[in-house]
Amino acid sequence: MKSLRAILFCSALLFTSLPSFSQDPDFYIFLSFGQSNMEGSAAFEAQDTIDIDKRFQILEAVNCANLNRTKGNWYTAVPPLARCKTGLGPVDYFGRTLVANLPKNIKVGVINVAVGGCKIELFDKDNYQSYTVTAPEWMKGMLKEYDGNPYGRLVEMAKVAQKSGVIKGILMHQGESNTGDKTWPDKVKNVYQNLLADLNLDAKSIPLLAGEVVNADQGGVCASMNAIIATLPQTIPNSYVISSAGCPDGPDNLHFSAEGYRMLGKRYGTKMLSLLGYQLKE
Repeated sequence: MKSLRAILFCSALLFTSLPSFSQDPDFYIFLSFGQSNMEGSAAFEAQDTIDIDKRFQILEAVNCANLNRTKGNWYTAVPPLARCKTGLGPVDYFGRTLVANLPKNIKVGVINVAVGGCKIELFDKDNYQSYTVTAPEWMKGMLKEYDGNPYGRLVEMAKVAQKSGVIKGILMHQGESNTGDKTWPDKVKNVYQNLLADLNLDAKSIPLLAGEVVNADQGGVCASMNAIIATLPQTIPNSYVISSAGCPDGPDNLHFSAEGYRMLGKRYGTKMLSLLGYQLKE
């Protein structure tokens, strides 16, 4: 009897010493990844840094001394939302659109891991190293900020976020560096399925939103990739393509302008709202 009481006491002691956390079902988390257009290439303007609802949060994925942000901590989502010296991107106005149209009790958190110029192969958890060893010198500094493994950092931060809220979807903007690659949808599916498995998520409840690259109507130099991006829902049933038609671009015809990012981000947000069962307010 004494030994049984001792076991029960030790078990209770162990249980009470385990770390605990409170997951808020009204804290909606969204993962985002991709290349430079997801990082944000346009300089943000005054309108992009003011009147940001504190319900819109960013989980910092790297240490940013210049922003007084530390990896793994939540902050109000003032740009930049990717690495420390990036610009305005679609995630900015995705989040703004959500918090402006969701009930006031719901918060929105984003995690943005993106590397300019990268192919989708960088996010292949099993083969990324064969890609990084051949990465150009200008990319290696970006990779170093993610300890050489952006996919691993995205999963690491997503697990941190799951202690606070519930993952509701995944955003992607990638494809320029894979222009013409007809196997791209299958490669994206591999990344998507790995994220689901590593984070214990159900595909039926986690939509993937993929944005088009700069459209042909803006003279986009990679616009032919949009025909391949359009086929993604045939490979991933719970995926949706976000049109870039009419979204202004910059002088290089590769990256969007600030106004283009605002428009594209709002389109991401509008689509996600509909998937969550909400509509834009009049």
